[in-house]
Amino acid sequence: MTASRNPATAAELRAAGLRATAARVALLEAVRAGDHLDADALASGVRRRVGQVSLQAVYEALHALTAARLVRRIEPPGSPARFEGRVGDNHHHVLCRSCGALADVDCAVGDAPCLTASDDHGFAIDEAEVIYRGLCPDCSTPGSSPAP
Repeated sequence: MTASRNPATAAELRAAGLRATAARVALLEAVRAGDHLDADALASGVRRRVGQVSLQAVYEALHALTAARLVRRIEPPGSPARFEGRVGDNHHHVLCRSCGALADVDCAVGDAPCLTASDDHGFAIDEAEVIYRGLCPDCSTPGSSPAP
């Protein structure tokens, strides 16, 4: 339950216009060290580092970090929102239909937005979000069956 002492993370938060509290530093580091974690898992990680912090405070900090583009929010269908520290490169994701495992997939082709819309309706599109779905290696072994 020790607070993080990473001055680089604190400086990054301040450069983004955010207060560099121990909880925010711990949260940003937990997002970056994690693997597409949800808010509950991130809150547990922050609590291990800095002590008591409410889930509401974690949600508010995640919102601030997402708005500052330090964190990316991913909303897989049928799953709670997850968060990652890989931002700004317009990568995509692959999601296991059975266990919910989520992994990064580099941009489909070329520069952002990686895909060309058949009709942009006049929008200046700068990002495309793709979620590929299937079974991960663990769930696709013989004898495994996907969740309904």
